[in-house]
Amino acid sequence: MATLDVVTSANEKKGTVDLDPSIFEAAVRPHLFHAEVRRQLALRRAGTHSTKNRAAVSGGGAKPYRQKGTGRARQGTIRAPQWAGGGVVFGPVPRGHGHALTKKTRRAALIGALSLRHGEGALTVVDSIELPEFRTRAIAELLEGLGIGGQSTLIVIAEADEKVEKSSANLARVSCIRACGLNVFDVLRHDRLVMTKAALEALQERLARRASGGEQ
Repeated sequence: MATLDVVTSANEKKGTVDLDPSIFEAAVRPHLFHAEVRRQLALRRAGTHSTKNRAAVSGGGAKPYRQKGTGRARQGTIRAPQWAGGGVVFGPVPRGHGHALTKKTRRAALIGALSLRHGEGALTVVDSIELPEFRTRAIAELLEGLGIGGQSTLIVIAEADEKVEKSSANLARVSCIRACGLNVFDVLRHDRLVMTKAALEALQERLARRASGGEQ
């Protein structure tokens, strides 16, 4: 089983943590990344696009002119699709764009993304991240101390921490997420992963339960 150093906010070693090889040393399959990211982005689409068909367009209740004798094609309403201002044929209607992937596929994609970052040496585990107050500079100094200041970084914490989450939000290219919500899209769009030790343990427990058929 692989191990990784646990460091303090000053980048000093404070021990080690075991990494589950089935999670951090798994096969990297890019086609699963594509499928899962596409699914996540599809769920973000509002799906509120809409047009009016001939039944929804107002007006046009009377026949525009008589059926015969005009020399023109017969017409029943000025709201037919061929008329300017008429209804739209097969136009977009409000709908959801989401589509399903199996839980096994989604889990494999997340594990592959974590394995990719670990293989690149882009995973850092810190003992803890605690802020006494809302302070963006504290997060910036933490990342500087870890030697990754200015880099695209995803901070993963175990549980809700308003101070850490809001302080991270003001930094460009830095995001903060809880372990329960870690996903493929956020892992891949950041170059570095910084996890607290508690978040790493919670994440490994979560993915291990899914592998054994436990909590989904």
